[in-house]
Amino acid sequence: MSKFDPYDHLNVSLNQDGTLTRYMKLPTTAPNSDSTQAVLSKDVTLNADKKTWMRLYRPSNVPSAARLPVILYFHPGGWIQMSVAESLIHEFSTRTVAEVPSIFVAVDFRLAPEHRLPAQYDDAMDAVTWVKNQSTDRNGDPWIRDLADLNRCYLYGASCGANIVYNTALRLPEMKPQPLKIAGTILNQPFIGGKKRTKSELKLATDPYFPLPVIDLLWELALPVGTDRDHRFCNPLVDAAMKEKVKSLGKCLVIGFGGDPLVDRQQELVQMLVERGVQVEARFDDVGFHNIDLIDNRRAMAILNFIKEFV
Repeated sequence: MSKFDPYDHLNVSLNQDGTLTRYMKLPTTAPNSDSTQAVLSKDVTLNADKKTWMRLYRPSNVPSAARLPVILYFHPGGWIQMSVAESLIHEFSTRTVAEVPSIFVAVDFRLAPEHRLPAQYDDAMDAVTWVKNQSTDRNGDPWIRDLADLNRCYLYGASCGANIVYNTALRLPEMKPQPLKIAGTILNQPFIGGKKRTKSELKLATDPYFPLPVIDLLWELALPVGTDRDHRFCNPLVDAAMKEKVKSLGKCLVIGFGGDPLVDRQQELVQMLVERGVQVEARFDDVGFHNIDLIDNRRAMAILNFIKEFV
């Protein structure tokens, strides 16, 4: 792999000012206001100064007096790519709401390296605060104010989004999100790391989709300047203070695949959570690679069924 260029693999280049040029432009989809469709969606501003926003989804038909769970969703993309406007994420979000009736809040957080960690955690806290404020404001967003069940709020993230969810959940007790109650966290193939290589990382170092040099580069672009992969944002197993906070996670669903170089770390995370008394539901499949559910409909539906049972 000596000639392997992770920038080429990711289809990006690093500029002298520390920003990225992203050459891959994925198709986007506008929100849907057509009430003849099963799922409605709309865009709302989260923080105008930070240029963050969210796409909200809900079923078109909600029974009178019904209250729906709230799912705050954080997308994959290795910290550096993707948006909730991209058709891939929009279709996933629409399908999720069709299968799991909910108020689904897909957060378009800031990307690295232009905005390094913990900027993404800050954006997630902004999103939780936004939902809380809408629920208590007489003039708040009617989808939240009139349809949301504040006792059933879930944080759901995939890949780097799962890392955001994990770190955000540990911060929430300091915020006192009441009347919002975080009923659970969903960590789909969490993007976590560490300096010492695991067996799965070494075994799958040349994985065609998520090779080790790409994983290392993504952390290099996302972590605070001057830190390494044993920083607490990357490695949840080395910081004693963080491990003491994990009971605030509530119940937790962790999903992983045997062909993911990160699978050993994900299973170590599950073990750590269980040892500290967290109610964990672990769903690991021996077959499958990182983010397989974005391109494999069968795996995507299997994960949706896990979430339906969990929520």
